[in-house]
Amino acid sequence: MSNKFTDDLKGTGNELKGEAKEQYGKATGDVGKQTEGKLDKLKGAAQHKLADAKEAVTNKVEEIEKKFEDKKNENK
Repeated sequence: MSNKFTDDLKGTGNELKGEAKEQYGKATGDVGKQTEGKLDKLKGAAQHKLADAKEAVTNKVEEIEKKFEDKKNENK
């Protein structure tokens, strides 16, 4: 499973790739390339959001596990 760093890195990569495609499309008048660039940038932004959500879920699960272990140890 990937971690926040690698998910964010992938997101940043797609955002940069998208910006390059979009600028190339603008410079050459290629509307298709501009659209591809915008989609890549959106994909990168979504990857950042996914990384944040995965981290939040992981943190919550770890918090619940710790509470469970603490309760379990209290009952010994």
